[in-house]
Amino acid sequence: MHLLAILLAATAVSDTTPIRCADCDAWNAPQEPFRIYGDTYYVGPRGLSSVLIDSGKGLILIDGGLPQSAKLVAASVRKLGFELRDVRWILNSHAHFDHAGGMAALQRMTGAKVGASPAGTRALKTGNAAPDDPQAGFGEAMRYPPVRNVEPIADGATVTVGGVTVTAHHTPGHTPGGTTWTWRSCEGDRCADVVFAESLTAIAAPGFRYAADTARVAQFRRSIATIRALPCDVLILTHPSGRFFEQLEASAREGRTAFLDSSACRAYADRGDASLSQRLRDEAAGKTP
Repeated sequence: MHLLAILLAATAVSDTTPIRCADCDAWNAPQEPFRIYGDTYYVGPRGLSSVLIDSGKGLILIDGGLPQSAKLVAASVRKLGFELRDVRWILNSHAHFDHAGGMAALQRMTGAKVGASPAGTRALKTGNAAPDDPQAGFGEAMRYPPVRNVEPIADGATVTVGGVTVTAHHTPGHTPGGTTWTWRSCEGDRCADVVFAESLTAIAAPGFRYAADTARVAQFRRSIATIRALPCDVLILTHPSGRFFEQLEASAREGRTAFLDSSACRAYADRGDASLSQRLRDEAAGKTP
């Protein structure tokens, strides 16, 4: 075997080597790909959202799951009749191993550009949670294959492929580089605002206190308010909810309008606000969540 082939084979093994965690197998359970609405498709495993957008002149992929998810995502893209070489961009919601772990492999498979917020870009390049990430205290357990050649995307900036434009909304809180992505997707003559929402859960490693940094809490509140105010007909979470799969089941009877819910982002923001408030109350009471 030539040296280049050996190196490529070694890379393929290392960037898809499974990460083991308590929830990883459940998150990575196989899921048949499906159309969500218009040119927007679900291609992730059961518990980790990965979304494909078909512009007609190239594809955009959002999130890559775990390292072991990459092959599942690639297979789902192909099963829908698309080619991996047509993926132009891979975008990231936040730089944790369960959403960014498969991005290095998917970048290698597709040759696509990778985009994230500036803070997310720095974390992706290291392949670990940023030092100021609430979960950084978990240490080596947060590592994943680092991603090369990541392009920072500013708050409010856009990524355009063909006739599809995806907008970045920086929504830090769960991580310093968290980003929510929005675009328009049309089903016939009816177009919908689609939101791939960043996580709003206030999860942290032992010893971390959100209340110790009032600016961080205020920033998290602003992120929640940003998502609450977005035009939002279709909501996709980083970990798909039970409600999302209920909508999938309903779509078999009602068509893809089953995914439309104009109140979804407001309800999601309300849950995030309640979660953060409960976290702060727990910290004030000396509890360790």
